[in-house]
Amino acid sequence: MITVTRLDCADARVMIEGARAKADEIGVPMCIAITDEGGNLIAFERMDGGKVTSSIIAIDKSFTASGAKKATHEYGAASQPGAPAYGIASAIGGRLMVVGGGLPVFVNGDCVGGIGVSSGTPAQDTEVAQAGVDAVLATL
Repeated sequence: MITVTRLDCADARVMIEGARAKADEIGVPMCIAITDEGGNLIAFERMDGGKVTSSIIAIDKSFTASGAKKATHEYGAASQPGAPAYGIASAIGGRLMVVGGGLPVFVNGDCVGGIGVSSGTPAQDTEVAQAGVDAVLATL
């Protein structure tokens, strides 16, 4: 039998609040998605002004980060021509994201979920996602 630790709805709300506060601070309305350790959506928010097209991108960034237990920007570097994961962006029906903004959440060495953020630049998305991760880790 396996015991699984995962983010719950309360954790997801904390993460969204932390990410939203950072998005407000930098002045970029974002789409923010939280998934459990298996990449299943727990919570989502599109801030007023967040790009409609970024909704699915944020969800898929979170799916990638939690399911693969790897930040999406790491896949970005590894998926370039000649790199070891070249072509991986087309995996899983195109859901695997290789653009920054998706981060896994680790607690005691276990991936418990992920966050995906989209509507800014990859650097802004990653900064906002990190604020969400930091917010939930501060509650532990």
